[in-house]
Amino acid sequence: MIRVEGIETSYGEVNILRDVSLEVGEEEVVAVIGCNGAGKTTLLRTIAGLLRPRKGRILYEGMRLDRLPAHKIARLGIVYVPAERELFPQMTVRENLELGAYATIASKAVGEQLKIVFDLFPRLKERQRQFAGTLSGGEQQMVAISRGLMSKPKLLVLDEPSTGLAPLLVTEMYRQLHQLREEGLTILLAEQQVAMALSLAYRAYVLENGQITHHGNSRDLLKDPELKKAYLGIA
Repeated sequence: MIRVEGIETSYGEVNILRDVSLEVGEEEVVAVIGCNGAGKTTLLRTIAGLLRPRKGRILYEGMRLDRLPAHKIARLGIVYVPAERELFPQMTVRENLELGAYATIASKAVGEQLKIVFDLFPRLKERQRQFAGTLSGGEQQMVAISRGLMSKPKLLVLDEPSTGLAPLLVTEMYRQLHQLREEGLTILLAEQQVAMALSLAYRAYVLENGQITHHGNSRDLLKDPELKKAYLGIA
């Protein structure tokens, strides 16, 4: 579905990504794992069109993405959910969700999409008239992901979905992501919670200092002694 080929992305003169390549197939879940500062967010923001690579190219179903602005990429069905969530705190949960369908193919099926996300996250149905800014961190993350789902994405791009969440909420969040995987949604996520990410993803890439150092089947990566020691604390 999407192929990243040898991209380099910089902030000013500081090069963050160097010759990064990866691919995500249709109905596949792929994880990008790595420590804080490895370049994971920069990679996802580049795919989403929020940053422009200096070199390389990004293809989506054969189309060049790296030449398109972010809003056009979103309309193609590539939905980016940032770690910061970026909700509108003075708007209700329902209003935040409805914005997710604005100006997309889902705009004529808001009611249908609301039912889907409320079935996935029943807690949001209970809080749909509550201001988003009054929700807990876990509930806000549910809203952020659900807002992305409101647009009927072809590819859901998640940046650190576990950020700031208590362990029990991380477990609950990943339970819902497993359900989305079983329903056939294509997902690309960046994550520091390595064990959780690898349990969800079919394949994974390890990003270190802006470069891909390992990639392969998630089960094989979980058995890699070097990765177990570096990311799971297991010698």
